Amino acid sequence: MAPRNASDSDGASAPVVSATPVPSGAPSAPGPAAATTTSSVDPDLVTLGHRIRHLRRARGLTLEELGRAVGRAPSQLSMLENGRREPRLSLLTEIAAALDVPVAELLSPRPPSRRDAMEIALERAQRGPLYRSLGLPAVKVGRRLPSDVLESLLGLHQELARRANEQAATPEEARRANAELRAEMRTRNNHFPRIEEEARRVLQAVGHDSGPLPHGVISSVASHLGFTLHRVPDLPRSTRSVTDLRHRRIYLPPGGPTDPVAGHDPRAIVLQTLGHFVLGHTDPRGYADFLRQRVEANYFAAAMLMPERAAVDFLSRAKAARDIAIEDFRDVFGVSYETAAHRFTNLATHHLDIPVHFMRVHESGTIYKAYENNSVLFPTDASGAIEGQPACRRWAARTIFNHPDKYSAYYQYTDMPTGTYWCTTRAEVSADGMFSVNVGTPYASARWFRGRDTTVRTRSSCPDPGCCRRPPRELASRWEGQAWPSARAHSHLLAALPPGTFPGVDDTEVYAFLDRYAPR
Repeated sequence: MAPRNASDSDGASAPVVSATPVPSGAPSAPGPAAATTTSSVDPDLVTLGHRIRHLRRARGLTLEELGRAVGRAPSQLSMLENGRREPRLSLLTEIAAALDVPVAELLSPRPPSRRDAMEIALERAQRGPLYRSLGLPAVKVGRRLPSDVLESLLGLHQELARRANEQAATPEEARRANAELRAEMRTRNNHFPRIEEEARRVLQAVGHDSGPLPHGVISSVASHLGFTLHRVPDLPRSTRSVTDLRHRRIYLPPGGPTDPVAGHDPRAIVLQTLGHFVLGHTDPRGYADFLRQRVEANYFAAAMLMPERAAVDFLSRAKAARDIAIEDFRDVFGVSYETAAHRFTNLATHHLDIPVHFMRVHESGTIYKAYENNSVLFPTDASGAIEGQPACRRWAARTIFNHPDKYSAYYQYTDMPTGTYWCTTRAEVSADGMFSVNVGTPYASARWFRGRDTTVRTRSSCPDPGCCRRPPRELASRWEGQAWPSARAHSHLLAALPPGTFPGVDDTEVYAFLDRYAPR
């Protein structure tokens, strides 16, 4: 489918060698990662064995001849070459000497050839729990196995792993993938030069470089990319848009070009869809890939709505005047406050040298979105995920809900364990309730912002439970053991992620929809 809008020892007491994992830059054959994560044999021992076999054959030695050189039985060396025995360092040293190579050459994590890389990948897959659970015999991997058969088997294992990943994805897996993606975004200050350049190229092609992006220009963008836009009343419930790649049609919800769709800017929905194709996305290989594609498509849409050069020029002037305000940034480009706040985090550190954090917090106190590169301590779970955690009651993202004018800009300083932070916050209402949108920066950078003269100041010691998660002692003494709240159960948290190439999308419903609307 194409993108639709929508992670054995030999028993001796001498030191044993444990090879290191293959680095990301090392060549590898295509193979199912999920099918090989757990094995009865250390996968790196397989690589070690292949390297020894490759070097032995290159020297023209048989197992018997190498065995005589190192004083070991051929059967022992055979187990070593098959990745079924973890050698002592002394044995590796003797083998290296017999093969006239340094020990480091044996321990290299790189397969000695592409053929060896494919054999290693197949061996790992067959020894993994996913394949073993099928109860099928393993294919003997050796020189007699034709290369085309080897590649076909690897492809089958890869598809097997992909389907297993679709069915087994859990909320924990999603949170872990989200945490890993956020860590990567932090290292790049949430700035993606490649996506900025792609957006700039498309905008230049349609002659737009600043100001609010009219819907007519978006239609020109779609046309430039070879698509037509069609509004229909019966879009599948699990989608925001559906793209017919055969006829280059993008189907959208009904309504005018400026009518919000479930709280979303209709321009953004079109641009997110187009972003998948501009950025060359293919069917997601798993939930982590699906999540990354969503982030990149959303980034592309924001870069189109608020072009980098014009946005940076505006923010640079505001910084020079010490009057940066998210409201002004929002108004000059005609977007929502949340879009402007999130776009600010794309540009603030890279272009303005201002470290920032961003949060979107529900009125219940739950964090829905969060990003930081200024060392603020967000609450996290054991997987490192922030989403779903409670924000500190003393942070501006929560105190705003008690403010009489929560829909205007609200400013606050908060003393935290990592320093004092200044925040600008405002509330927005959506179909899921009220949310606060918060942008913060360390005290030293507050001088660039409007609202820096606020006298509102709080103190937070989170993640210390005594800050706001534990009830005050006097209150607890009166009511502990005497309260029985009827909790609002979030049963969806216990369910696995929806299966499918695009999680939660009903393929049958989408295909039937496309069949109804396809030109005859």
